[in-house]
Amino acid sequence: MDRLGEPLLRCDPATGFPAFFDRAPVIRVQDPLSAFLGVNADGVIDYHYVDAVRLAGHSCPTVAGAFLLARSALKSLYPDSLPQRGGVRIAMPAPEDEGTTGVVAQVLTLVTGAAGRGGFFGIGGRYSRRQLLVFAPGAQADERIRFTRTDSSRTVAGRIDLSTLPVSAAQRERMPAVIRGQADPSQQVAFGEAWQERVCWLLLDHADDPAVIQIDHAPEEPPTRASGTSARDCS
Repeated sequence: MDRLGEPLLRCDPATGFPAFFDRAPVIRVQDPLSAFLGVNADGVIDYHYVDAVRLAGHSCPTVAGAFLLARSALKSLYPDSLPQRGGVRIAMPAPEDEGTTGVVAQVLTLVTGAAGRGGFFGIGGRYSRRQLLVFAPGAQADERIRFTRTDSSRTVAGRIDLSTLPVSAAQRERMPAVIRGQADPSQQVAFGEAWQERVCWLLLDHADDPAVIQIDHAPEEPPTRASGTSARDCS
């Protein structure tokens, strides 16, 4: 995949990651705890896609989708100001161990600060992130993830629909051999390039596509099932 003559899938020697990582959207948030503890004066933090990759240990449409979903949800919750990290509750609509629900939740925690029972308990009654992330006890009919501001009842529900970014026929053909560990070196290279090309499409061409990143305003209510990118497969 080349754009303006630049091979975006080729690893940048300076970073060791594909060049398109640096072209992906950046999520800027403000974390009051960061300012309180003297990390920086204003608590502003920029999250890049590579941060999510380092957290997950890999790059795939699920990780990219979760990153973009966090971005869109925060933009909807805070249309006129910087999103407040630690100021959002997240309800995952499936159990943590169902499919890739847990993977998505980890990326959402990275960006929003929302954590489960093991999260930071706060200082002097402030800055707590504990129990801001909850999982449904069982699979729900509605596959949207719910994001709610803790300082208001403003809630949005979102999901990622990757059906408009189908896996190519060639990738489907080589995938069984790759999964079984029987692919030759050229097949393995082609598999990896095709995999990251799909991630590149998602991050660079569909970051603001409402057909892919689906965000709806909704009343605050119990959670309803994990996002289309989140629950079943990392493909």
